[in-house]
Parts: sequence; C-alpha cells; structure tokens
Amino acid sequence: MATTAELFEEPFVADEYIERLVWRTPGGGSRGGSEAFDPKRLLEEFVNHIQELQIMDERIQRKVEKLEQQCQKEAKEFAKKVQELQKSNQVAFQHFQELDEHISYVATKVCHLGDQLEGVNTPRQRAVEAQKLMKYFNEFLDGELKSDVFTNSEKIKEAADVIQKLHLIAQELPFDRFSEVKSKIASKYHDLECQLIQEFTSAQRRGEISRMREVAAVLLHFKGYSHCIDVYIKQCQEGAYMRNDIFEDAAILCQRVNKQVGDIFSNPEAVLAKLIQNVFEIKLQSFVKDQLEECRKSDAEQYLKSLYDLYTRTTSLSSKLMEFNLGTDKQTFLSKLIKSIFISYLENYIEVEIGYLKSRSAMILQRYYDSKNHQKRSIGTGGIQDLKERIRQRTNLPLGPSIDTHGETFLSQEVVVNLLQETKQAFERCHRLSDPSDLPRNAFRIFTILVEFLCIEHIDYALETGLAGIPSSDSRNANLYFLDVVQQANTIFHLFDKQFNDHLMPLISSSPKLSECLQKKKEIIEQMEMKLDTGIDRTLNCMIGQMKHILAAEQKKTDFKPEDENNVLIQYTNACVKVCVYVRKQVEKIKNSMDGKNVDTVLMELGVRFHRLIYEHLQQYSYSCMGGMLAICDVAEYRKCAKDFKIPMVLHLFDTLHALCNLLVVAPDNLKQVCSGEQLASLDKNILHSFVQLRADYRSARLARHFS
Repeated sequence: MATTAELFEEPFVADEYIERLVWRTPGGGSRGGSEAFDPKRLLEEFVNHIQELQIMDERIQRKVEKLEQQCQKEAKEFAKKVQELQKSNQVAFQHFQELDEHISYVATKVCHLGDQLEGVNTPRQRAVEAQKLMKYFNEFLDGELKSDVFTNSEKIKEAADVIQKLHLIAQELPFDRFSEVKSKIASKYHDLECQLIQEFTSAQRRGEISRMREVAAVLLHFKGYSHCIDVYIKQCQEGAYMRNDIFEDAAILCQRVNKQVGDIFSNPEAVLAKLIQNVFEIKLQSFVKDQLEECRKSDAEQYLKSLYDLYTRTTSLSSKLMEFNLGTDKQTFLSKLIKSIFISYLENYIEVEIGYLKSRSAMILQRYYDSKNHQKRSIGTGGIQDLKERIRQRTNLPLGPSIDTHGETFLSQEVVVNLLQETKQAFERCHRLSDPSDLPRNAFRIFTILVEFLCIEHIDYALETGLAGIPSSDSRNANLYFLDVVQQANTIFHLFDKQFNDHLMPLISSSPKLSECLQKKKEIIEQMEMKLDTGIDRTLNCMIGQMKHILAAEQKKTDFKPEDENNVLIQYTNACVKVCVYVRKQVEKIKNSMDGKNVDTVLMELGVRFHRLIYEHLQQYSYSCMGGMLAICDVAEYRKCAKDFKIPMVLHLFDTLHALCNLLVVAPDNLKQVCSGEQLASLDKNILHSFVQLRADYRSARLARHFS
C-alpha cells in the first residue's frame, strides 16, 4: 500500500500513473537490461495493484464517513448554541426597552420640574431686575448717581445696559410730571453713547478687534450704532488711497475690510455694503467727475477714451466686489452704484460718439486729399446723375470729360486702416457704454458713419474718379490705372467685411437691426461691384483699342503677300510680337489686381475679345502661300500668349483659329479633307469659306472647284 501511495503525485494524471507503475514492475518493459518483457507478470501486477487500490478506496471512504458524521454532530451543537444566544439576546433587548421607558419617564418629570422652576424663577428675576431699575431710576429722580455701575468707568458695559433700559422706560412716562428725569436719562444715554463710540474709535486705532467687537455689540441697541459704523468706515479709508490707481486701492481696501468686518459686527454684509457705497458715491464719483469734466467740452476724443476707461475700470472693480457677501441682490446693488456715477455721461454718450466719429473721419479723409494736393470734385446726385449712370451701364460710353489722374487711384490703405480703427474703437465703446436696449440702434448708427465716409466718400469717390479717368477705346498709348483701383478696392472690401463680421455682428446679431445692416451692406457692395464691372469693361475695351492701334501701325499688307516668296526670313511679324508683349503685360496686371474667380472671369472676357480682334484682323488681308505660313506662325504665337490666360475656352478659340489658318496654305486637293477635320467640322461653312476666300489663288478655277 505504501508503494501504491508513492505512485500518486499532484497533479494526478492517469497516463503518467500507469507509466510509473509499469516501469516499477520487473518485466514490465525494456529498460536496457537483461530482463525481457513479461506480459503475464505485468497482468499479475495490474490485478494485485487494482486490489490494493480497492482496499485503499474502502479505507478512505470509511474515513470520509467518519468525518461527515463528526461534522454533522458539531453543526447540531453550534445551531443549539446559536438558539440559546438568540434567547439571551431577546431577554437583554426586553430589559433595554424597559430601561429606555423608565429613562423617558424620568426625563419627562425632570423637564416638567424645570418648567415649573423656570416659571417661578423668571418672575422673580424680572422682579429683581425691576427693583434694580427702580433703584437706578430713583437716583435719577434724586439727581445724584451713587451706584457703582455709574461711577466706575470700567463698568461702562453694565451702565450702558441699564441706561438703555431706563431710556426705553422714560419714553413711556408723561412729559409734564417726569420731564426733568427724562432729560437726565437722555443726557446720560447720550454721554454713554459718545463714550462707547470713542472707545470703539480708540480700539480701532489700536487694532484691538476683540474690544471693537464688545463695544459694537453694546452699541447695537443704541441709536448711535449707525454712527459707529460710519466712524469705522471713515477710519478704514484713512491712508488707503496712497497709490495712483484709485480703483486698485478701493479693491484692496474692500478685500481687507471683508476679512475683518465679520469679527467685529453682527451684520457684516450691511457694513461692507455701506463701505462700498461710500467708496463709490464719494471717492469714485469725485474722481470720475474731475477726470471727465475738464475735457467734456474741449476734447471729445480724450473725453470718450477717458469715459470708456473709467467705466471699464469701474465695472471691473464691481466684478471683484461680487465675490463678497453684500446681501441678497448684490448685482442690482452694484449696478445702481455704477449708474449713479455715470448716468449723466451715458445719457448723451452716443451723440458725442457720432459727432466725434464724423469729424474725425472727415479730418482723416481731408488730410489725405490735402497730402495729394487734390481738391475733391463734386459727384452729382439726383435724377441727372442716375440717368447718366443708367446710360453708362447700358452703352458703356464715357459721359463727361475724361480726367487725367496721373496714375493716382485716390485710395489709401492707411486712410482705410485709420477709419476702421476709429470705427472699431467706437464699436468697443458702444458695446461697453450703451444700454443693452439701445445697443443695436447705436451700433447701426456707427455703421452708417463708416459706410458714409469709407464706402461713399472714399471708395465710391475713387471709383467715380477712376471711371472718369479711363480714356476712350480709340486713345493711343493710354495709361490704364483703373486696375490699380480694382486691386486696392478689393483689399479694402476684405477689410470692411472683416470688421463687419468681427465687431458689428456680435452687437446686432439678436436684434431686428441685423437684417437692416445686412441689406445696407448688400446695397453698398452691389453699387461698388456695378461700378467696378463698368470700369473693368471699359478698361478691356481700351486694351483692345491699344491692340488695334499696334496692329494698324505695325501690320503691312506685304507681310502676308511678300514680293519675293523665296526670301522671307522672319518667323512671325513685328505686329504680332508687339501685340503679344502688350497682352502678356495686361494679363499679369489683371492677375495681380484681382483674386479668386474674378481673375478667370475677366481673363476669359479679355481672351474672347482678343480672339475676336485677331480673327477680324486676319480677315482684312489676302495671303500668298508664304504669307499664309507667316499668318499661321503669328496665330501660333498668339496661341502661346493665350496659354498664359489659363482659360480652356480661350485656348480652344485660338486652337480653332490656328486650324482655320491652315486653310490658307493647304493644297487645293486637300481642302475638303482639312475642313472635315476634328477642329473645323463643327464650324459653319460660311466661316470656312470666308478664310478660303483670303487665299491669293482663290479665284483660280481649280481652287473654287475643289471647295465648292
């Protein structure tokens, strides 16, 4: 059995257990020795081992049964013991309940006895107190105060309590019989009150918080309690305003008093509120008045800046004071204090703001025009001007004499930045100083000033002047400065729009004025865009006119029909070179003057007109074979120039024109094949015919027959 037990190992694995048994059995396997495998011996060993295992199982089973019986016995004993403990606990709980009822009964008796004793003692105490008061009252009747409470200065607290009660009693006595004693009590009441206030003042100067608290508690029932608070507030401010910043001094003062006042007075929030009221109504109001009155009529700019700064610093101080306990509605309390200081200045603030902004904006513009030695011309208004505008929009004709601006755009970013800066400051002041109900209306008024001086007096005037300065389309060597106007106007529009979104929108976003502002902005922009479109259109006409002059001056009939066909040395004509140089310069100028889709739109319009000009120009000449080749070279150069536009439609037009020019040189037998090619198949036959007619050999019967 010992051998069998040794074969068990943890964890138990049946296969390993059998393997260990086999290896221990002689003849159970080949272990490299002389013994051979003996199955009978191994079987015998297995049978014996199984019997040993059965015996071992029976032993273990008996042991388990014994342990289970023992466990059940102990469980029964434990349950019995628990039941006995529960019974003991119930008995103890009943005893506790009886004790609790007894204690409650005794307590009730004690309370009843205490009430009876108090009912007896209270009248007795009142009687004793009344007797003492009658004694003190008799001393006042006799006119001689003998009691220690009146003669001993150290008992001022007790004396104050007595005199305060006597003063209340004296108020009920008839005047005719007790006038003298009432007068004496009142005099003593006043003397004690003054002594207490003097004692409080002395304690405050010595910094004795505990003594101040004692005296304040005694004075609480006196009429002079408010005077005590006034004295405290006055002394707190002595030496408090030593810096140059009165607002910072006030904040530090209130913070210091807030830490101290709760240790002195029974109503600290009322005392602190009274201190703050005193600071606002006396110190701050006086300071604000001194700062504003001296510049109110003489210097509007300084007045507005000072008003904004003082109001901002006052509201900032108010925000700091919101941290303190000032009663139930401290927000309303502080708002009223601020309003009491600034109401006389805020009532007409917006009128001062509008007046200053108008004069300042006018001065900025006038200073700029003076620096240019320019006298602003009057831009007409009313029916005649409107009629001229409509005629100009429909006919694109320059109405009135052309003005030579000498390249001046009369637009200045410095002026614009100054105007926007002034308006930005006005919006900030408006936001801070306007009543919430008036804010959208006031902001709209400031916006109208910006529109008047920036958009109308400056931008619109520059556009009108620029339009008047655009020469007619048949002018020679014309200087086209309107694109510079477009470039600067575009930059200014962006700045104007940014200020509209950043500074005006937050002020009007939740009011009906929003739609009004958006509509006004839309009208102004549409008006400006209309004039810009007109100016750009007339400028493009001038560009085309310049190209016409170049072609008329440089292009010769002999260019495309040379006298000596075999002696043509040039790759393209001089007219083509000059036109391409001019066009590239204008394309670059347009790209620099505009942005976004506007560039593509204007370049496409210029490209279409450029193509039409070259197309019509080529229609004016007759072409020999070599001349046709030269025309193709010219058009190829024009097409290179068109690539700079980076507009697919313009490039397609010149590709088609280049294909048309091939009709000038192709052999008569191949005309129909070329005309049916990919680029020319979609064109009208009359267009093809018009180009074929330009050939010098068109009238030959052979060519006419092939094209018919």
